[in-house]
Parts: sequence; C-alpha cells; structure tokens
Amino acid sequence: MTSNSWRLVGLMLLGCVGSAGASELDLNLGADAVQFEAAGEIVEGIRLGGGVLDSDYRQDATIYHAQLMGTQHTSQREVGIGARWTHYDARSGDGGGLGLGGYGYVYLPNLPAVSLGGYGFYTPDVVTTSELDTGYEVGLRARYAFTPNVDGYLGLRQLDADFDDDSGSRTLDRGAQVGVRLRF
Repeated sequence: MTSNSWRLVGLMLLGCVGSAGASELDLNLGADAVQFEAAGEIVEGIRLGGGVLDSDYRQDATIYHAQLMGTQHTSQREVGIGARWTHYDARSGDGGGLGLGGYGYVYLPNLPAVSLGGYGFYTPDVVTTSELDTGYEVGLRARYAFTPNVDGYLGLRQLDADFDDDSGSRTLDRGAQVGVRLRF
C-alpha cells in the first residue's frame, strides 16, 4: 500500500469520527501486519468506525472495513454488536461483503485496569461481491489501562477469506500483535 493510500485512508477514518462525541484511535503491529482503526460514538450507544489492515502473512493482502455497532460500556464490561462491511484486496482475490459480529471484554474485579476479551466477524457468501465467497476475522486481547485514556494490549488474530478460485479458505493474517488504543 502506498503512502498516499495510507494518508487517504487515515483522513477518511478521522473524518468519520471527527464530529463524534467519544472517539478512539487504535494501532497494532505484528510480525507480518499493521492495522489502524478509528471509531466514534455518533449518538449514545451507537459507534461508527473503520480500519485498514495490511498483511504480508503468506501473501500480500490489504483489508478495509467500516462498521456500525450498538455498544455498552460499564465498569465491569464492554460489549458491542453490529454490522461490518469488509473489502479484501489480496493476491488470491478481491471482493467485499456485509458481515455480522461483535466484541466483548470483562474487567477483572481485583485488577480494574486489566480487561480480557475478544472479537469476531463473519461474512457469509449470500452478502458478498466480486470474487469473495466468505470471510471471517477473530481475535483475543488482554488490555491494560495505563491511563484513563490510553490502553496497551497484547493479542492474537486470525483473518481468513474464501475466494472464487476453488482453492478453499486462505489465511490472510495470523499471529500475535501488540497495540495501543487512545480514547478522547
């Protein structure tokens, strides 16, 4: 992905959440991938966001997503569920689709700065375009709140897609990552 493409994606994501009430930026790095996400609350309990992941795991792939989620955040848990449009641009195929999924994290009672959880999104073939048949992304994370507005985390992610070429599902990204999330 060219530096101009990264700038354009970043500006679009910041524009989406720039007028939102509570916003966040998230950046994570792995051995083969980098991901940037931005999200903002457009009304209480409804978040709009998007992101881009660039992975060199087994093949070059860039995955873009935009999502609309219903969310709830309390001192004990953080949950969200909603729809996500994902577009895959990989050497093995291109295409996009509308999926469903969500995330959930629980804060440890004796360590309130620590939260554990994960996320998952699935795109079935009935709502895909171009060469994409199905796709999914799942991940687990352990987060630590360094300050009220900054979390650091360690995580695991797997992202797979099945394209029309009949070779089956391809893993476009898999592995550990380290990240930081800023809330403002």
